[in-house]
Amino acid sequence: MGALPEIQLHLRPGIIELGWGHLDPDLLPADLVAAAAGRALSEHGADALAYGAEQGPGRLITRVQARLERLEGVAPPADQVMITGGISQALAMLCTLLSRSGDVVLVEAPTYHLALRIFQDHGLRLVSVPGDARGLHVEAAGALLQMLRAHNERVAFLYLTPTFSNPTGAILAPERRQALVELAAREGLTVIEDDAYAELWYEAPPPPPLYHLAPGGPIIRLGTFSKSLAPGLRLGWMLADPDLVRRCCRSGMLDSGGGVNHFTATIIATLLEQGRLDSHVARLREALRARRNALLAALALHLPTGCTWHPVLGGYFVWVRLPPALDTLAMLPLAETGGVAYLPGRRFYADSGGQNYLRLAFSLLAPAELEEGARRLGAVVRRALKVMV
Repeated sequence: MGALPEIQLHLRPGIIELGWGHLDPDLLPADLVAAAAGRALSEHGADALAYGAEQGPGRLITRVQARLERLEGVAPPADQVMITGGISQALAMLCTLLSRSGDVVLVEAPTYHLALRIFQDHGLRLVSVPGDARGLHVEAAGALLQMLRAHNERVAFLYLTPTFSNPTGAILAPERRQALVELAAREGLTVIEDDAYAELWYEAPPPPPLYHLAPGGPIIRLGTFSKSLAPGLRLGWMLADPDLVRRCCRSGMLDSGGGVNHFTATIIATLLEQGRLDSHVARLREALRARRNALLAALALHLPTGCTWHPVLGGYFVWVRLPPALDTLAMLPLAETGGVAYLPGRRFYADSGGQNYLRLAFSLLAPAELEEGARRLGAVVRRALKVMV
């Protein structure tokens, strides 16, 4: 029997892996976290190792409030903040509380592919809402909602990543944000706002989150420390109506085990108290901006005519459109033989779509590897087009 894996990331020799949306290990602040962990234990002792409060430790909630006020100009009330085990745990928890098997979930097309897996695990039926480079088509979402309800379908919620979307990197335009908030309020539609990449902007901060446009409304905002700090911490936060926060805190899982990842929450509270997260995020932005620039320049140099991609103003990804004749899922074995890998576009659609799209991540690899990956990808695309002639 071979050795059991230690981490999720699996890199194959000879292949430049452009599919993994992970941070380069060199960008993970092990020393920063170690120092905060030591200080948390020395200052809080056994309390750091106890069962935590169901809502999350008060000192972290207070720090999250203060940080959001400083970065965004709005401090959410404490009874609207809950500490979660990252966005994935929060999504699973919300599916349990807000839906039942057979319900409909409205999702962007394309959208985060692993969120689709979570919804499917709960027996939910996925209905796609189209979008473009400016984000979700709100009028289409409204029309679909009306149609589904007319057929007595129960719509549990709408899920989207409005800021630096995974996979497209798109930003939901300000006027569409306002229209979506108004639609949600008018129709009583719960909207889950996945804001995983909001801090990772490269030119200018994004528009205000949906949650701040709808105080007291049916918007649930999910944030995480996975993208801006380290995914292994498995910690994030949720902003929601106080009644929903209370419902979550009364769940059997939290009653049994207390707050999610209490020791990690204590470490992050200490790190925020030290004021060290902002400088780390600034350095991370600088490193990721350089990698984004390297990949985009290499794609422009090596991909053939007919290949296009969205502007990349934040996040981890470039969403590439190849000529319509190419199927990126069918092309993947050829790419891997050519020493490069990506995620095919089909994986990001709840139904059909994305056949000639692919997602490239620039978060894991150094600029030189990204440039070589783009060169290899360009050679593969040219070979695939030649076969099609």
